[in-house]
Amino acid sequence: MTETSSDDDGDLLPIALTAHPDPEALARALAAHVAEALRRRIASDGAASLAVSGGRTPIRFFEALSGAPLDWDKITVTLVDERWVPETSERSNAALVRRHLLQGPAAAAHFVPLYTGDATPEDGLEDAHAAMAMVPRPFAAVVLGMGDDAHTASFFPGAPTLYAAIDPRTDADLVAVHAATAGEPRITFTIRPLIGADALFLHIEGPHKRMVLDAAREPGDALERPIRAILLHSPRPLDVLWCP
Repeated sequence: MTETSSDDDGDLLPIALTAHPDPEALARALAAHVAEALRRRIASDGAASLAVSGGRTPIRFFEALSGAPLDWDKITVTLVDERWVPETSERSNAALVRRHLLQGPAAAAHFVPLYTGDATPEDGLEDAHAAMAMVPRPFAAVVLGMGDDAHTASFFPGAPTLYAAIDPRTDADLVAVHAATAGEPRITFTIRPLIGADALFLHIEGPHKRMVLDAAREPGDALERPIRAILLHSPRPLDVLWCP
């Protein structure tokens, strides 16, 4: 059973939550929403772009979306953020996308990774910005994840560049990230292009992630729970797809 609610309790930051019975149903529903957003943008502009997150959670979603009947040759796929590692690393989000999303019909999509091969994300920022300038904007859809520390994208608590990353007035589209809990240096889109997407989704699974999100909806500092910045600055309640 799918359960949808719009929670705009005055004491909490609002979200639009859809609860699904299991990860497979959630993945199918998210793929359908993203596909529709891509179709709408292709119909209006003749091209569309999608930014996705890495990790284990989106694999089912990637595989569901890869078979969608879309004009994939008109779609550009990129990443919300990336660990600063080559695609030969098992930690590479780009490798994950190639393996699970850019298959079947979706193999015709254009893929623009964030990792440039430079020694550091700071060294690669100029080339990464140049590559992203070729990606159609606004994004038709952005799919975010969330960690146990309430980070989303690579907005990690304690990162020196976190304030710049979550400030919607930041001019840069991308920033380098170094954080003790991140595992590797990273590069991430800043908040402005993410919340400017036609459709913005948060994909989370399990009771603990729901508790983390609920805590972030309470009043507080976005530097402590960075997903709060998305909730604060999104022009509409964040679309959250969740399963227990």
